[in-house]
Amino acid sequence: MTAWVHGRVQGVGFRWWTRSRALELGLVGSAGNLADGRVEVVAEGDREHCERLLAALRSGESPGSVDHVVERWSPAKGGLRGFVER
Repeated sequence: MTAWVHGRVQGVGFRWWTRSRALELGLVGSAGNLADGRVEVVAEGDREHCERLLAALRSGESPGSVDHVVERWSPAKGGLRGFVER
């Protein structure tokens, strides 16, 4: 799953928070800042766990302020280890 998170999500601890939630769910991938102010989250693992991460991103419990999240589902590419902040 790839999710693009819109809102005030850079410079507020959002990537660290996302990494923590993803690791709790046993997911691999990354959370990285984009030049336009969004954060891109790439997560691979059980679909149910990816859906739970997506719900967490939309929950309003993260640092900063999420306006909306756009996601795209695609087959896992593999080769990822851990969950990193970019």
